[in-house]
Amino acid sequence: MSESQGGSANESAESPGENVDDGGETVSSKDTKEVIMEATFRALSKHGYKDLRMRDIGEEMDLTRQVIHYHFDGKYDLMSSFLEHIIDQYEGSVVVEGDADPRTELRARVDQCLFGPEFDEFSHWDRMKVYHELYTHAQNDGEHRELFNEHYERIRGSIVEVVEEGIEEGVFRDVDAERMGQLVTDVIHAARGRRISLGHEDAPEEARKAMDEFIFESLERTE
Repeated sequence: MSESQGGSANESAESPGENVDDGGETVSSKDTKEVIMEATFRALSKHGYKDLRMRDIGEEMDLTRQVIHYHFDGKYDLMSSFLEHIIDQYEGSVVVEGDADPRTELRARVDQCLFGPEFDEFSHWDRMKVYHELYTHAQNDGEHRELFNEHYERIRGSIVEVVEEGIEEGVFRDVDAERMGQLVTDVIHAARGRRISLGHEDAPEEARKAMDEFIFESLERTE
């Protein structure tokens, strides 16, 4: 994440190592950034990306608003860091047992992308709504588009690796793992987009059933 550097007027208002909330508690810089990220979630959910102002984020947290300006050089810098934050949350939330077979791991990765992890605040779909709003705006933003591209490639790459492992172990047919990874990843993105943009709440479940029938079963080695 990007942080503003150098001695600014904000530095005298907030220490880089710790900050004080309205109740007099000190919190570390790392904790402060987490507070800012969650406040950004809340503000984006209420106001949307286009109408979001820094003051809206400040109103969603107990810390003084100046702390935002200490850590971030304006709205764009904050949004870039926020985007990295939510991507890191999702990539770090995929939990697969170390001894899981390729079939189990493939399904676990797909389920995590379709149905998501649970968070203490905001549901998976609350967070996906914010994610997709930023995703939509990325078409006109090279830097954010690159972040989404890298995220997409990591998801696709993880699927490709599992398929390749299954082929090597003889549980999957000898298919083009790259194309299979592309197909699975595109189905995931299409289902999430349909639920969020069109309100089709059954889209993830229907996509999962379709993958069971037309993708996972077709991968099985029958010989």
